[in-house]
Amino acid sequence: MKKHIPIRRIELGYFLMIALVIIQELIFYWNIYDRQVLTVSEVVFSVATLISLLVGFILPVGVTAVLIFVFLVSYFVWLSTYATIGVLTLSWMLLIPANVMIAAFIRSVLIQNSRFIERLEALKTRNPDIDLDTSLGNKDAFSDTLVKQSNLANRYSDQYSFSLAMFKIEFLPLVQESLGSQRYSQLLLELSQTIQGQIRFEDYKFSLDNGRFIILCPLTKPENLKNLTERIKLAMMNMPFTDKHGNPLKLVIRAGALVFQQDQFEKYEDSDAVIRALERNTETDLIGEYI
Repeated sequence: MKKHIPIRRIELGYFLMIALVIIQELIFYWNIYDRQVLTVSEVVFSVATLISLLVGFILPVGVTAVLIFVFLVSYFVWLSTYATIGVLTLSWMLLIPANVMIAAFIRSVLIQNSRFIERLEALKTRNPDIDLDTSLGNKDAFSDTLVKQSNLANRYSDQYSFSLAMFKIEFLPLVQESLGSQRYSQLLLELSQTIQGQIRFEDYKFSLDNGRFIILCPLTKPENLKNLTERIKLAMMNMPFTDKHGNPLKLVIRAGALVFQQDQFEKYEDSDAVIRALERNTETDLIGEYI
């Protein structure tokens, strides 16, 4: 499985940190082996290389950048005036800043991971706008789209309008009983595909509870809406599907529609009222104009 980028970054950070610690320990012990002596300054700076990891992990990036600059300036002064030039003293000039930067890098990635997890937790409390299996929007997505489309139609009434249509499965309890939960979910998926095959890519489709589907069709003329709803309804009823016993399923679909009217603009803010109007129209297969 492909790893998430922040996980790969933190693995890289830990790898570099461990590699630096190994290098500085090797240099430290090699110096003891080679010179057979250990001074107080060598002990202090060797401990400082480990403390620098803690500094980089705790302090903000801006502060660590200033501390690195101050350290390098001070160290150059000490190196040119008092220190004995050697492998160990030269390694401190590189290893201490490197430790700080690696620890700061790990800290930043951990913070990113924490924020990413917080966003995931926040998303768990929300309903998805789109069902990934059926590609049908839910009621929240319908409400948002309805408000946006009605505002567009109201603002550009001479050039833009839209229509709505609802398709409702009749005798839903009997259908659910004959299919079972798994087959019913499959039915919704195939009905979604059937609807998609009858509408344009710029049209919207939504799924509500109780076997109801809604499509929103921008720039669809009222005189074409009747043919569209009849074509979709027939396609849904003629879709081949079997119940849990393998027998052909006979669906009865009711359809109702609405054409946006500018004088009804304010009522389109209430998606529940629009849904109720559409459902009333399904009772007589009616194309209405008023909510």
